[in-house]
Amino acid sequence: MQQELPLDPPSPATAPAPKARRPRAPKKPAPPARTDMRLAAWVAALIFVMDQALKYWVVHVMQLDRVREIDVLPPWLNLRMAWNQGVNFGLMASDTDVTKWILIAVALAIVAWVWIWIWRADAGRFARVAAGLLIGGALGNVIDRLLYGAVADFLNMSLPGWQNPYSFNVADIAIFAGAIGLVLVPQKKEPEKPARKPRARPSDNPRDGTGKSS
Repeated sequence: MQQELPLDPPSPATAPAPKARRPRAPKKPAPPARTDMRLAAWVAALIFVMDQALKYWVVHVMQLDRVREIDVLPPWLNLRMAWNQGVNFGLMASDTDVTKWILIAVALAIVAWVWIWIWRADAGRFARVAAGLLIGGALGNVIDRLLYGAVADFLNMSLPGWQNPYSFNVADIAIFAGAIGLVLVPQKKEPEKPARKPRARPSDNPRDGTGKSS
């Protein structure tokens, strides 16, 4: 029997070349996180429903538009009916329909701007609550202008010896509180970029033949 000799390993020249791995495609950057607006939507819906329910009760059930005045806790809290055709405290009041539609358009524009701003920004819970207050109150007054042609104001708060001539509603309180809250929202600081290391000059490199000898 002939003894089988071991085969020599293939030389590097004849060995099959390893398959080149395809470079992995760079991962796409994750889209920026959007703020969850459910909290703002719930707050806005709560303020809107509360405002419209109270206005319906006061105007249609209590008929304050006919009675005009009802004392609740004088002089601290009273019901005084006032149809406001302008903004707060009767500013920009006018009987023309043009002013009404201008105020409606301005209110809707502010609502859209606040919503988009809070949605795009990394807003915290406080900012979302404030945005919900402002949006719910603004929409409540918009519905008043569409239904009645003016905003139904009925709350009046005075002091002993001083009679407040102005009335307001729940929507006005929410708008004021929401605007103040958005102003007081703390601004987040941007992360500081790491300082770049200075590059070595060619003359400072000891391996460079052009460097100066001591």
